[in-house]
Amino acid sequence: MPGILIYSLPEMEIPMDKTKEIESRIIRIKLIDGTQINGQANINKSHRYDRLSDLIGSSQEQFLTMINATVHEDGLDQAVKYKTIFINKNHVLWASPEDGQK
Repeated sequence: MPGILIYSLPEMEIPMDKTKEIESRIIRIKLIDGTQINGQANINKSHRYDRLSDLIGSSQEQFLTMINATVHEDGLDQAVKYKTIFINKNHVLWASPEDGQK
């Protein structure tokens, strides 16, 4: 099984005129190598695109963007926190929204 790359970008200042309002939800995902990730994802990207299954199942984008993510890798005792990460959706085994969210 090929290794899974988790890519994180450094924090950057984004001009206010370039920002877009997002509707983030806290989600949990598990990757095929056993890595578990908790974080926020923008669920409402476009019209009629407002469920986690829409986001994961869509072929419009190959990568899932998560913010404020905590990564728990198999074999490591310490979790690693990332401000922003990009995850190849082909490596997602399952995804679940946190309980208590609409």
